[in-house]
Amino acid sequence: MAIAAALTCGTDLKVFRRGYHAKMIVPPAVFGHEFSGTITETAPDVTNWRIGDRVVAANSAPCGGCFHCRHSQENLCDDLLFLNGAYAESIVIPARLVSKNLLVLRPETDFKDAALVEPLACVVQGVTDTNLLAGLRVLILGAGPIGLMFVVLARHLGCQVTVAGRGDKRLGTARSLGADRVVDIRLNPNMAKIEPSGFDAVIEAVGKPETWEAAVRCVRKGGTVNFFGGCPSGSTITLDTSLLHYSSLTLVASFHHTPRTIRRALEFIENGVIRGADFIDGECLLSGLPELFQSMAKGNHAVKTLIQVQG
Repeated sequence: MAIAAALTCGTDLKVFRRGYHAKMIVPPAVFGHEFSGTITETAPDVTNWRIGDRVVAANSAPCGGCFHCRHSQENLCDDLLFLNGAYAESIVIPARLVSKNLLVLRPETDFKDAALVEPLACVVQGVTDTNLLAGLRVLILGAGPIGLMFVVLARHLGCQVTVAGRGDKRLGTARSLGADRVVDIRLNPNMAKIEPSGFDAVIEAVGKPETWEAAVRCVRKGGTVNFFGGCPSGSTITLDTSLLHYSSLTLVASFHHTPRTIRRALEFIENGVIRGADFIDGECLLSGLPELFQSMAKGNHAVKTLIQVQG
């Protein structure tokens, strides 16, 4: 498959910093996992795909046979097969992934838009797990790419959305994407005071223990908190057991995606709900990738950067 569009991701930044990702990749390996492109070659036994097909592939595929797969929890598959290597001119898609999570694109779908399928599918999983419904007051902690995708989907569902984050540019993007209210946490560090009566649902999209703890203080009685952002390995948090019990809180955590949410994500993209232009705010040649990730590690606040892998 010839890669037409590849995008940066915070997970890739972790790989760049650490040289590995415990669940996804073991070096030496090419990394990058948000991509789309065109089929250039097929195996002899492949009959339902043709050279020239425009496609998007997820970055993993479940086995289909383990306990979790049989109970519609494919994101927790005991033998989840991961795929990395988007930062290259081409990539080989494993047979299992072809059968589970390779999707054909409409002729008019832009490759850059399609490359958002994988992160968006994770957000779709989070929206489903949190049971977001029209009219709910939702607080999204974090204005990075994931937080911003939550903004769009929550607004699309008819929720009232507040975003708490940092950075004028990203908060401005959150507002332009439909957030009813944005809060700069540098000026308002006590997030529990944002809405004194508490929110119906809180999405933690930062991935820091202190933000996990703050999320629980921001939700109303009977509300739901989704610990979406993954914290560093070995992290622990402290929660007020009386608050959890007597407020009857629902705490959930969302990880990865399933074949269903991959397909739902592509539907959102091809129906124009999610657009690449709202998230991709930079471009970089493949040869400039090391410098780009060094810049990201130092605090570059680009939402997503398109990596030009061809030419």
